Amino acid sequence: MFVLMLTVPLAAAADRADLPVTRVALFSSGVGYFECDANVRATAQAELKFRTEQINDIIKSMVVQDFSGGKVGIISYASRDPIEKALKSFGVDLTGKPSLAQLLDQLRGEPVEITGARTIKGAIVGVEKSQILSPDGKVLQEIEYLTILTETGLQQIELTKIQDLKFTNDKIDGELRKALATLATAHDADKKTVLVNFEGQGERKVRVAYLLEAPIWKTSYRLVLSDEKDKQPFVQGWATVENATEEDWNNVGLSLVSGRPISFRMDLYTPLYVPRPLEKLELYASLRPPDYEGGFAAQMETPRKEEPKREMAMMAKAAPGGRGGAQGAPAEATPQVSDGWKAEETYTPRTIDLAEAGVSSLATALEAGELFQYRIDTPVSIPRQHSAMLPIVNQSVEAAKVSIFNPGTHPKYPLNGLELKNTTGLNLMQGPVTVFDDNLYAGDAKLPDLKPDEKRLVAYALDLSTEILTKQQPQPEELVSLRIAKGTLWHRHKYVDAREYQIKNKADKDRTVIIEQPYSEDWKLLEPKEPFERTQNLLRFKTTAAAGKTASYPVKLERVADQSVVLSEIGLDDIRIFLRAKVISPKVKEALERVVALRTELDTVTRQRTRLEQQRQEAVAEQGRIRENLKTLDKNTDAYQRQLKSFDEVDARIADLGKQVAAARDQEEHKRKALQEYLLSLEVE
Repeated sequence: MFVLMLTVPLAAAADRADLPVTRVALFSSGVGYFECDANVRATAQAELKFRTEQINDIIKSMVVQDFSGGKVGIISYASRDPIEKALKSFGVDLTGKPSLAQLLDQLRGEPVEITGARTIKGAIVGVEKSQILSPDGKVLQEIEYLTILTETGLQQIELTKIQDLKFTNDKIDGELRKALATLATAHDADKKTVLVNFEGQGERKVRVAYLLEAPIWKTSYRLVLSDEKDKQPFVQGWATVENATEEDWNNVGLSLVSGRPISFRMDLYTPLYVPRPLEKLELYASLRPPDYEGGFAAQMETPRKEEPKREMAMMAKAAPGGRGGAQGAPAEATPQVSDGWKAEETYTPRTIDLAEAGVSSLATALEAGELFQYRIDTPVSIPRQHSAMLPIVNQSVEAAKVSIFNPGTHPKYPLNGLELKNTTGLNLMQGPVTVFDDNLYAGDAKLPDLKPDEKRLVAYALDLSTEILTKQQPQPEELVSLRIAKGTLWHRHKYVDAREYQIKNKADKDRTVIIEQPYSEDWKLLEPKEPFERTQNLLRFKTTAAAGKTASYPVKLERVADQSVVLSEIGLDDIRIFLRAKVISPKVKEALERVVALRTELDTVTRQRTRLEQQRQEAVAEQGRIRENLKTLDKNTDAYQRQLKSFDEVDARIADLGKQVAAARDQEEHKRKALQEYLLSLEVE
């Protein structure tokens, strides 16, 4: 038996230490890492408050450090027993939501004092029910009566007429109040206190860190396009951060981490009790020592030390300076006269130039192990239950305008899109992109998670200036080969998917068009030789449509598939169709002709056997008719003798037909066996 005893020294009164949040790291997996730092002197105690549902995460993840020779003491918090177990520990059992009658019935014998229409003092005897019946015996009402033993004898009072009832036993009254207080505590959603004790000498730094559930940080982007050749597309990324905690963040160091570390919840706060079996004493029986089987020593492997991971730090590039965007051309139409407008005025759009908009990235991008983080260089202050937007990306990217056509998206028009390459050197987290083209809003796109130098197509609008007509060119399937293996005829067919995309460019500029076509691995691309890009389920082709003209782009794929048929089950006419195929080899043709010959012989014998069986059945029927006639004739007449002679002749014919049927069956089985042996021996192409 092993007993663990903890001795807690009685220390002097500890100083209270405030532990404000100094660093926050938010993960895209729905958790947040929080660090609290403070300076303490000698023995100190820090008090942290959390919501009840957060205590499990605190127990699971809290890390406490006391630097400069200090020592971390006990971490204490209010325990939470299962409510049913806690209620059963009191003298008054409130589990199961008992009614007043049930409560009083379980307190039989306890003294009470009742006031109201009647004043009664005595001990509870029990609660009884009385029924009021109708003339036909139906229960109209049930009345509950409390029976009390008083100094003058037993008295009953209707429960509904009791106004005040007091337990005069202070212990029972106290137990009831404690049980009710426990129920109230179970409904309490207030904060719970966690006390952290630090022990040491002199002034030193302490730290408490923990993980809590937190809203994921989100990203949104603004992408500005321009037709100027010397002006690259410019992307500006913002991170949306929410402080859903119960504490203000004042000048905290903030990091935003992308990646999906595994995170889960576990109930460590509720005490767990292991069910134990109830053993009965075995009387008049001697104890015998148990026998234990020998075990094998487990060979333990020494874990290998992991090599330290190399961290690569990349500073977010500052946005290069650029010239302001050119003013847009005046609108051709004269606007209507309205308040604040003159008929001769024209609208000139303002230039959207994010490179010189006074916004710069506040984040430094770092690789942290298998994750990627944006570390906000400036301390951040966000009040509790508030949100903030922080710029994390602000630089040029590589992007080329394209029209993306997928008949599943729209059968006629492609989408305006971009071939986007992440040249920022940063991991771009997925999020919405607002696209501006030539200083005007062009549409919204959705950016996936992009690693540095990764390319992806994004679409943001319907391209109404380009029409695409898909012309299918159906081609019949073609038999390309025949072979026989173990009685099975394998015939290979070729299927062709040929289509032509006619691209009509109605714009005054050339268009780069990307065509997406569904694809699976069992198809082979014939025309063109290679796609521009291949995905798991798509082939992408790139072509150019000249301004104001119509271009044609043919695509041809083929698929070869094998089908099989058992030669012993297929009809002879179907076999003769294969014999007329152009791709049949001489060996396969010879084998099929031999199969036809054997099948013909078998069919001939089968028909002969069937004909003989039918004749025998007819003879048996005729014999039965003669037998009935014999029963009606006098044995001494000539008619009886003639019928008897016919009966004997038919009987002889039946016997002869039986022999012929048996011989035909033997011959049929011989032919069938010869066919099967021949089919199983075939291996020809």
